[in-house]
Amino acid sequence: MRKYLYSFEFPTDPTWKATSHIYHQNTRYMHSRQTELVLSDTGWHCSFCFKHISEFVDKMKAYSHADRVKNKDHLDHKKIQEKICNGDDLYDMLPEEYTFKDLIGKMGSVPRSASAVHLPTYLIENAEKFKFLLPGGCLRPPE
Repeated sequence: MRKYLYSFEFPTDPTWKATSHIYHQNTRYMHSRQTELVLSDTGWHCSFCFKHISEFVDKMKAYSHADRVKNKDHLDHKKIQEKICNGDDLYDMLPEEYTFKDLIGKMGSVPRSASAVHLPTYLIENAEKFKFLLPGGCLRPPE
């Protein structure tokens, strides 16, 4: 599953690997992978892919990481808009990595992609309706 941030202009890494598990009477739920059966190209996940700035603010305040909003500047519409267009972290946080090498490699803005390869067909066929999700469509109305 390919992952994106704000729109399909900002692919993030790594992709998720969807798996399949055959359940039976004694199967118990586990969040971790339970099988070696990995599915390929299973879809898309787009974090914070909203049309309006107000939706970003709502999620930032209600999100499970609401504690990351350290000051009112994080909720300023103009600053949020700038971060969306640049691919910057909304919370001004460092990437969540486990090694210094990976951390340094991911510091800064998310690299842009102008490619429409692997994007949902419906999205491309309805580009005008979903221009905010396509490369170059970063500007969001307030509401």
